[in-house]
Amino acid sequence: MISLLSAAKEFIDKFKGIRISTRPDCIDTEVLKILKDFGVTSIELGAQSMDDRVLLLNNRGHNSESVRKSSKLIKASGFSLGLQMMTGLYGSSDESDIFTAQEFIKLKCDTVRIYPTVLLKNTYLEELFYCGEYEPQSVEAAVNICSKLIPMFEQADVSVIRVGLHSSDTLEENIVAGAYHPAFRELCENKIYLNYILDLIKTDNFRKGRINVFVSPSSLSKAIGQNKTNFNVLLNLGYEPKFIEDSKLMNRQIYLQEG
Repeated sequence: MISLLSAAKEFIDKFKGIRISTRPDCIDTEVLKILKDFGVTSIELGAQSMDDRVLLLNNRGHNSESVRKSSKLIKASGFSLGLQMMTGLYGSSDESDIFTAQEFIKLKCDTVRIYPTVLLKNTYLEELFYCGEYEPQSVEAAVNICSKLIPMFEQADVSVIRVGLHSSDTLEENIVAGAYHPAFRELCENKIYLNYILDLIKTDNFRKGRINVFVSPSSLSKAIGQNKTNFNVLLNLGYEPKFIEDSKLMNRQIYLQEG
């Protein structure tokens, strides 16, 4: 750790700071002092879940209390706190994933990364999958839960800096099963806007037929959906949507009018 930080120290004036990630059970006051001395500004913890049963089943080697303890130490020492979670782990459920998000928010983390579980070759989860003990999350199921988690974090002023794994040839060659898509976040963003539209339709009792959907210019493609997914869903429900840009609207803001 010190040799790596030493290599970066002479360049510290050329960037804002150093971001690192580590296990929740590798943080203590001595380590934090070293990190502070070497210009580290942000620390991310690979928490993955706050459900102790899920952590145990997946052999994570730490419990939720170690996440709480390390998070509080990191915040008290003046670092930016990032937490990483995984959806669809062995033994987890949508309810336990939502619980994890709620616990992250309580810890007042600054950033979060959400990674749907992807099964790789030569892993314990691959063994469980092939022997029928574990059914990995589908892309659709992962999109459904992540489209609920992202707004939860945003409403709590937690920046969601990553959703889904970075695509690479090495990764894709080793995937056995699970919720992997190279544009996973985009799928989640599409689903969030569809959920908003459907909620407004239900709340305001919009009649089937022509509806105008107003969104910010930067959100237009997300609202329509990849390959017009949202447009087609609404069409199949009996609506004739027309998506219209409104420059007065911000990201995530949306309103409907009957056509």
